[in-house]
Amino acid sequence: MNGFNNWMEEHFVPIAAKIGSQKHLVAIRDAFIGIMPVTMAGSIAVLLNVFLRDLPTEAGMTEFVTAMAPIIGVNGNVWWASIAILSLAFVFSLGYNLAKAYDVNPLAGGLVTFASLIATIPQVANFTATIVNEAGVEVTGAVSGWGFFPWSYTQVTGLFTALIVGLISGMIYVTLMRKKVTIKLPDSVPPAVSGAFAAIIPGVVAIYVAAIASYLVVRFAGMPINDLINKYIQEPLLNLSQGLGSVILISILVQLFWFFGLHGTNVLAPILDGVYKPALLANLTAYETAVAEGTEVIFPFIWTRGSFDAFAWMGGAGCSLALIVALFLFSKREDQRTVAKLAAPMGVFNINEPVVFGLPLVLNPIYIIPFICVPTILIIIAFFATTMGLVPPVFVEVAWVMPPVIYAFLATGGSFAAALLAIVNFTIGVILWAPFVKIANKVGVEN
Repeated sequence: MNGFNNWMEEHFVPIAAKIGSQKHLVAIRDAFIGIMPVTMAGSIAVLLNVFLRDLPTEAGMTEFVTAMAPIIGVNGNVWWASIAILSLAFVFSLGYNLAKAYDVNPLAGGLVTFASLIATIPQVANFTATIVNEAGVEVTGAVSGWGFFPWSYTQVTGLFTALIVGLISGMIYVTLMRKKVTIKLPDSVPPAVSGAFAAIIPGVVAIYVAAIASYLVVRFAGMPINDLINKYIQEPLLNLSQGLGSVILISILVQLFWFFGLHGTNVLAPILDGVYKPALLANLTAYETAVAEGTEVIFPFIWTRGSFDAFAWMGGAGCSLALIVALFLFSKREDQRTVAKLAAPMGVFNINEPVVFGLPLVLNPIYIIPFICVPTILIIIAFFATTMGLVPPVFVEVAWVMPPVIYAFLATGGSFAAALLAIVNFTIGVILWAPFVKIANKVGVEN
């Protein structure tokens, strides 16, 4: 075991550390974190309407739904101001964080990437209309016009485009700023003014590059950049992410990072948030669309970002809260029981650093087996339960500090089956952790 640890410390940890500090990946991670107030607002609006509109409608409580109509309408406005413009919020956040990482004007960086994304959105809408011609005869035909703004490109389907356009335009802006390809004003000019002027040339170049690329793609590919990226990048990645093997691999990597003292969830945030969060938001959009149209809800994705937290990472990565309970029930070591007592209040809110570093789980040769295997087993159970339709897919974003079981209930739009699955998985987690806690009673665990 020591040989394995030494090899991993020599070869794996340095690579992981570089990944965790890579500026572009950090900017992507922080960009997703930055838009959390927006995504949470939209998710709360959807969740409230589940309890004020959807469930009461199914129960035949029409009078209650009518009485709640004003609140339901407000929630609809909140959804329109959050989930419907998510790509716009994200690309600004990405440009801001990318510029901040390179120590150039972050506000201008956000505005430049925002404008660059707008430059790639098609402005022509085609639809069928019936008009009366000069002879007074009704004629039906295709009508097109310039200046329309198709909001479908600013929702979750535009996230990958926002990510790619934001990175490219943001780096053009950053590179020119760092190379001083700017307008230099005298020192007597106020900093706000000189900063804005300095960003003019880099900003103009970045926006023009995006606009030219958009024009060329439409001209030669016959489709907007967004559609091209969705077809050849976003859809294949999302489909690949839905395989059980892909989900398990991500979980194992997160646990390995944690085992070596690195915040696995943060290190892999570009994948977790860049792939699985769009899946969650696509499910959310599918739910809202189906409710608005009065059709059956068909979720496009089985596994989303919140699925990990709802059914496997209860109390934090590794199902750490289950370990804390197992320590209370089976540990005879006073030091580990003391850590469990201190870690329990925070573990309830999915903060697992006290147990990871206090027990510790880091570089612990006994606990590494359940630390990796427990969430893997729980993921397999939840994956098949979702695939079989026993529980609905996660489609509501919930604050990560929400206690387990309640998290699963809210993340699935109030599904008692999901809450029950979380209870079952948590119980299984305690049972799986128990033998290793008992082993730790008999052998000195290396710290």
